[in-house]
Order: sequence, then structure tokens, then C-alpha cells
Amino acid sequence: MEKRKPIAIIGAGIAGLTAADYLRKHKEPFILFEASDKIAGLAASFTDAEGFSNDFGAHFITNRLAKAVGVNDECIMVKHYGEAIMLRGKIYKYPFGLIAIPRMVLSILKSKFKFGGGNIEAGSAKEWFRNRYGLAFSDEVALPLIEAWSGAPAEDLSPAVGSSLPASIIKTFYLKAASFFTRRAVACGYNREMPEKPSVWHVYPRGGVSTLCKKLAEGLEDSIRLQSPVREIITENNKVVAVKVNGETIPVSAVISTAPANILAKMVSGTDVLKDFSRFRFRPMIFINFKLNGTNILPDTVLWFPEKIHPFFRLTEVTRSMPWLAPAGKSIITVDIGCEKDDHLWNMSEQDITELCLQHLETTFPGFREKLMGSSVIRTTIAYPIFLKLYEKERLEFEKSTGIENLISIGRNGEFAHRFMEDIYWRTQKKIRHFLDTRKERTHVQPLNQVPV
Repeated sequence: MEKRKPIAIIGAGIAGLTAADYLRKHKEPFILFEASDKIAGLAASFTDAEGFSNDFGAHFITNRLAKAVGVNDECIMVKHYGEAIMLRGKIYKYPFGLIAIPRMVLSILKSKFKFGGGNIEAGSAKEWFRNRYGLAFSDEVALPLIEAWSGAPAEDLSPAVGSSLPASIIKTFYLKAASFFTRRAVACGYNREMPEKPSVWHVYPRGGVSTLCKKLAEGLEDSIRLQSPVREIITENNKVVAVKVNGETIPVSAVISTAPANILAKMVSGTDVLKDFSRFRFRPMIFINFKLNGTNILPDTVLWFPEKIHPFFRLTEVTRSMPWLAPAGKSIITVDIGCEKDDHLWNMSEQDITELCLQHLETTFPGFREKLMGSSVIRTTIAYPIFLKLYEKERLEFEKSTGIENLISIGRNGEFAHRFMEDIYWRTQKKIRHFLDTRKERTHVQPLNQVPV
């Protein structure tokens, strides 16, 4: 009997390892290729010599995800997670603090009365938010933050940006109220594949979010090839037949890729089906992690800055929610700076970009500099997918399929979608299950001239 060709998985982050775990459970042969020398990717966790811990990005996982992966016993419950907005020099808790601003409430109520809260036709993100939330909230809060996050004018962004962001204000109020009464950080705006409800809350693994990747990788060691970047995906007759890795051409039955969508389009040879997807853009970002003496420096876990008076648009004091990530009496604050590759911010030295932020932080939080113990800077060119109207038609096509029947794209960057860790886990399983079921159906369909009469 001829040995089945393996399925190639590209990338050993949460999506790639979820796919590998699913294939293993269904006895499908696979090889997982990872370009770096370790697993986890953007879900990597770090702890320095002083005892400060952080993740590559801001990751939120739930008790439901932890249980599904099998690390629930290794997790600590997060009791609090909150957000605030600084507007015109004042700080407002989100969402309840907005009630104290009459123009915001009237704006939202007016839009709800006008459109009835149903599906809203809009030609851009700017129209979508104004129609749904009115002018005050949209123009003063939502749209400036979306522009800072995406690096593009709101009128150039697809209205799909609105539907991709966290829950409606009514649902947000409900889940935030549940957090208050249950004394745990109920997940709000982080799950779309599964329902959000008071029984789903944030937890954090003692070993960092990379704990999930390590658990998923258990028993897969013989199928994971580190330091093995896939350079080319070879197709014939619009089907993947092989991948090229470290100079070796390896025949495969399919490819499951976590590579950024625009990069994937350039990796595929033998067809131009994916060429339009190479236009997709990601937002480059600079993250600065400040280690500080003292705790509860920010008014809440996350503080947003919609007014364009600082180089950053968001601060996160992760230790307000998870104090165990720093030594006792100390905290970590992460600064998010949107930029473009090779612009003046991107090209600033670590010392200069840190100093620039310190100057601005000192004006908002006097004495901030005195608390500083150290800092680190991380740059990435693929922080967030940008939903430009310019290629919205192509994005919607890519959302359905890559156009190649045995090439599947998964994960946030792979799907070019705003997804968090739990959504990535469930959606990856759903996509792989659908692929295997479809392939099985094709295998069992006989040509008409072979069907017995």
C-alpha cells in the first residue's frame, strides 16, 4: 500500500500547533515546519533575570480555551480587567464612564433611534461608526483610535472594521456588569467563534501563554522541524504538490499555512490565483515595555488616547490584572506606537524612542521617570491587518478560500483577520475539519463511467 503524502503545516504558533494536534488526533500524517529555532511564534513568553515576565504581544485566553487545550490546572484566574479613555485631559472608565458625558450618550441614542440597531449600510469605516454610534463618540473616540491603530484614514477603511471589533455597547455593558458582580474578568470582545457569557473569563498560565503551545506540541516532537523555513509552495493544475524547504523538495498532499496572507501569495508558484492577495497590508508597530517601581500607575489595565497629542495611542499595565508578572511592588507598562516601516519613528534608536515616550508619559503621569527600572523595545511589521477598501473585494474572496483546494490559510495573520487566541483555536479546528471532510467526499465520489449500473 502506497504511503500517504503528509500535509505540510507552516508555522509553529498557536494556529499551526492547533492544526497539528487536530491532525494527530485524526491520524493524518503531517510535517510542521517552523522557520525559527523554537515553537510559539507570536505566543512566545519571556522572563528576565529580575523576575519580570511578558509575552511578545498582548494575549488574552479564557478558562474555556485553557480547559480545551488541557492547561486549566496550570492557570490563575484573572479577577479584573478594565479599560479607560483619556479625553480632553480627563479619564473616563469604559464603558460606564461615558455615561458622564451627555454628548456621548445623546449621540449614541440618536443613532440607535435613527437606525434601530439593525444592519447598517455604509461605504467606509467612517460611515459605519458614525451611523452606529453617532458623531460624538465616533469622531472623538472610535475613529481616531482606529486611524492610529491602522495608520489609514477612516474613510479609506472598509466598514468591515466595525464588525471585526469587540461587542456592541449593550453587550459590553452586560458583560462588564457580570465582571463586577462575579469578581472575575469576564471575557468581552475576545470571542466570536464561541458565545461570550459570564461563565467565560480570562485566565493566565503560570508559565506564560506559550504554555498552550507547549501543551499542544506534546508528543509531536518527531513531526516538528525547527529552523526549516518553507521557501516555496509548488502547485500543478491549481493544486499543491510539494514544498521546498532548506533546498529540499518534499511532496505533500496539502498545505496549511500560518504565513501572513500577503507573504503566502508570494510563496506559491505554478499559479497566479493568489496574486491579488499580495496587496494586503499589515500595520507596523513599536512596543516599549517599561519596568517600574510601584503598582497601579495607570487608572486601569488599558488606557486609550484618542487625541493625537502623543506618539502612542494605548498604554497597558498588564500587572493591574496579573500582578504575578512582576516582582512584588513593581509593574510593567507597555506602550503601543503605530508607525510605518522606515518612517522617522521606526528608524529612531531604542534610546531615542524610549526617551520620546518618557517625555510624554511624564506630562500625563508626573514622576513616571523616577519609577523607571528599565525598558525594552520590540518592533514588528505585521502587528495588525489593515482592512483597506482598496482591496476589500479580494479580502472577502480570501476569507472564503485561497482559491487552491488543498491550500488552507489559518491564524490571525494567515487569515488576514482580527482574531484573538481562542477564536484562532476554534476556527482552526473548524477549517481543518471542513477540509478533511471535503477531501473525504471527493475521494469517495466515483467518475460516472465507473459507477455500477
